[in-house]
Amino acid sequence: MKQIVSIFILITSFCAQVVFSQSIPSESIIATNKLATYLKPEVQQELGGLNAITPAKLADYFRTKFSERYFYDWKNNDSRFQQYKNTYPNAKANHTERALDHMTKFPAIAQWKLPYNYQNGEPVDSYAMRHLARQHKMVDIAFYYNYQDKNPEYLNYFKNQLKSLNTALVANKYEIIEDGNGTYEAFRSGYRVLNWLEIHNMFLGEKAYSDEDQLVTIATLLQHASNLYESNTEFVPGNHQTRGMSALAMLSIVFNDFKDADKWNERAMHLLEQHLTKEINTDGFQFERTVHYHISDIDTYYYVYQLAKNSNIKVDEFWENKLKSLFVTLTKIAFPDKSAPVFSDDTNEPWAETNNISGALTLGYLLFEDPQMGYFANNFVESDMFWYLNDTQLKMLGNIKSKTPEFKSVHFPVTGFYFMRQGWEKNDMMMAISNGLDPEKPDHQHGDMLGIQAMANGQVILPNYQVRYSLKDFEFFKNSMVKNVALVDNEQQGKGYGGNQGGSGFGKFKKFPQPKNIAWNTNEDIDVYIGSHNGFENIGVNYSRQVIYLKGDLWIVKDNFKANSPHTYKQVWQGHYSMERAPNLLRSSFNDGSGSDIYQLVSTDSVATEGKNGKEWSVVSKKNKSNYSFITAIVPFKKFDDRIDEDKKNPSLKGWEVNKSKWTIEGSDPISLTKENSSVFFAVKKVVLNSVQLLFSDEADIFIKQEKNKITIESLSETDLKMTLINQKQKKTVLLKPGELMAFEVK
Repeated sequence: MKQIVSIFILITSFCAQVVFSQSIPSESIIATNKLATYLKPEVQQELGGLNAITPAKLADYFRTKFSERYFYDWKNNDSRFQQYKNTYPNAKANHTERALDHMTKFPAIAQWKLPYNYQNGEPVDSYAMRHLARQHKMVDIAFYYNYQDKNPEYLNYFKNQLKSLNTALVANKYEIIEDGNGTYEAFRSGYRVLNWLEIHNMFLGEKAYSDEDQLVTIATLLQHASNLYESNTEFVPGNHQTRGMSALAMLSIVFNDFKDADKWNERAMHLLEQHLTKEINTDGFQFERTVHYHISDIDTYYYVYQLAKNSNIKVDEFWENKLKSLFVTLTKIAFPDKSAPVFSDDTNEPWAETNNISGALTLGYLLFEDPQMGYFANNFVESDMFWYLNDTQLKMLGNIKSKTPEFKSVHFPVTGFYFMRQGWEKNDMMMAISNGLDPEKPDHQHGDMLGIQAMANGQVILPNYQVRYSLKDFEFFKNSMVKNVALVDNEQQGKGYGGNQGGSGFGKFKKFPQPKNIAWNTNEDIDVYIGSHNGFENIGVNYSRQVIYLKGDLWIVKDNFKANSPHTYKQVWQGHYSMERAPNLLRSSFNDGSGSDIYQLVSTDSVATEGKNGKEWSVVSKKNKSNYSFITAIVPFKKFDDRIDEDKKNPSLKGWEVNKSKWTIEGSDPISLTKENSSVFFAVKKVVLNSVQLLFSDEADIFIKQEKNKITIESLSETDLKMTLINQKQKKTVLLKPGELMAFEVK
């Protein structure tokens, strides 16, 4: 038996060596005069045999292959750059600023391991080290070279910085992954590959970029591929590995001529497919629950998809469908002004209250020619994406077909996002509700469980805010005081915050509430969402939130707290709200005269305003209560005359009358809102109109629409309701689940 086990171990070991073995080294750079020996035999033969392949011949061969395989033909660099300058006249200043910033801080012969100082003597921190490793601003230097009439100083800067990394590699003087800032970590290495491929293609026709220079870059990129292959043998969740495997797949396509390229491609595509399967939720949202990382994933997969198409490599239908779903999702989450809400670690524009998704959906249109994507598209792409489109796609920008989306309210049940939408006119209303948590990698999650955002009349009336890892306020803006959530005492949702290993500024919470989505229903009259989380159970409080959209008019937000001892319960509302009739009426108004009222239907105790970095929020409190429910109306108004009349005791809310229903209601402290033949009731045990009686086993929240010989009843309660309907001809008892709607014939 031992002998059999030993043989099995030997076989397994041998197979592992076969699977992982590759020719191209991962810890050294192939000499340029040896590159030809690593070509596939058929490529060597095509070039006249190994002995006939000179460096000049090899460089010329790869210039030809790059013109065929890369995103665009480098032979058109000069004309494309002129088009770029005309299309993006403001890009020059940005490229110049970034290029000079990089060259001022780092010499061309850079150091790749901390600690050391910038050229001005100040210490280089971890955040800067990571960005040096990504080589983002090296792309700006390549542009600066073109803006400066092709001054070879800037091309040489790139060549020397690339060589300095190769020197650091051989000398083992670079940041390792265990430090948290690994120079060859998949994310940073992957971005470096993406950037260096762009620069390499941009320089291919330049006299100062000799055959030898080109081959050194190719040899360096091959070493990167080998390293990415060896260090990514198993699936690791998150965008770091996807960025690296996207780069490996790209290298396997543009350098398909080398012996190891097929192995690289197989490894990269296999792992990327696992990421597509596991990290693009079945509802179409990227698992990290942010627009920023959702769009980043689009780019990551796009690069591979586009290069594969350029080389006529068949892409699996699964790939194409998943990629398309990412674009479709962006259309579904959009505000009426075609922007998108802010979710968790969205980081493009710190403190911004929306996300720009037009660039991503322009790209989606160019790939899939879907007019609903075209509705959000521009007749241009973002300046950085210009260089990743082919000429046919650039021409398509002048003739984008557009179709207004047909969907309205939508939800993402796996990710935990819910969107109540009136329509697509610029003044239409929309609310986003967030109640989800990824179990594998909640690193980018914020303390906004059951948080809401809203837009009306073209204004974000209940905002959330983008963040930036390097800012001192990052931890604060990641937690609950800057979200539209409910809180208890001094508890916030995110607990146990800690920075990351590399010290770059990014940090995460160790503990979040566990969400529970109870009900979602949408119909022509109302949308209903009901959810809960366990974030306050540590102090003995159970909590849930109900959100009811009375379509075209207002939202009702009901926050429910239950405990065995008294607490202070709070609602936090973001935005610049004044205290018109504090604490029960808050108002925000905008520069066009529109605004939003926050009106409490149940009396509260106090409201306080706080602020940070230009943002402000109001905290409404109810003190010393065991069980309590806020019932809050969010009432946008287009003009002054539509506002809540603060001088009235029971003002009308967009035509909804408070506690003036034709129905007779009974309960401990019931509340009603009525407009025409529709009513919303809270905390009722019995409602009666003429011969119709509705009896409930527990106090109920319900919506009733009365028609000629029919009533429609929808449960707004968070638990199952036993309801008995009695009229002249029938007595019927039914069980209504949360959000469930039933219609009954009555006379």
